Amino acid sequence: MVNINALDPSASPLDYYGFELRRCREAAGLTQKQLGDIINFTASLVGQIETARKLPTLDFSERVDAALGTGGLLSRLHPLVMRSQLPAWFQQVAELEVRAAEICSFQTHMILGLLQSPAYARAVLGAVDRSDLDDRTAVRLARQNMFEKEEPPVFWAILSEAALYSEIGGRETMRGQLVHLLTFEDNPRINIQILPFSAGAHAGLTGSFDLYRFADDPTILYTESFRSGHPTANPETVRECSLRYDHLQAAALSLKGSAELIRRVMEDRYGEQVA
Repeated sequence: MVNINALDPSASPLDYYGFELRRCREAAGLTQKQLGDIINFTASLVGQIETARKLPTLDFSERVDAALGTGGLLSRLHPLVMRSQLPAWFQQVAELEVRAAEICSFQTHMILGLLQSPAYARAVLGAVDRSDLDDRTAVRLARQNMFEKEEPPVFWAILSEAALYSEIGGRETMRGQLVHLLTFEDNPRINIQILPFSAGAHAGLTGSFDLYRFADDPTILYTESFRSGHPTANPETVRECSLRYDHLQAAALSLKGSAELIRRVMEDRYGEQVA
């Protein structure tokens, strides 16, 4: 077991979280078991989080904050902890997601991470590597908490129709993912368009990309290759891809037409009608 007294709070956000959790618990005069009983988690889990061996969930953080009267300290630390667990090359993107006023994404072959259901995310992440799969899935899904901010970004997603047919995770997982997409239908800040097969040659044939727009900073274009990301604020490149995105939106189905296509795919492939 890690010696908590030797835990360096400056080593990482996870270490800092564990250090603060223990400090607050001891200040309240509680053992790990007593705190666990209050928040309905095991003493073992409390100990693992205090020693930076286990990732805290937002639910855990909120319960501890309420039990110890920390003023929301651990809940505020939680997003920082989760972002720190992302691959190093992707952490900058997670920061862009949080800061952006508008995000425009085009995906060629699967549902992007910010719109993935838990089962779909797990299937994607576990396709080749199943190590630490619970934690890696939790870290990916935590990025979606940005939609719960007081002023979340306006989010536009254009998905290739192919993403609706690729049965990632099996029939039940894919059915659930399509249902998940439809839950955003009435959210004016989360807009999903489908680029149909009938569009033929289109402006996104060179691959997926994201545009991050900010209130006071230049727009950033982000593209990705194997285990590496490539953000750029080069004005010419950003202008070109912004124009490509405009053409993709013009070629894609309307918001209503996109939702209708998702329903049609569900009915055709899974015999299920969704109102």
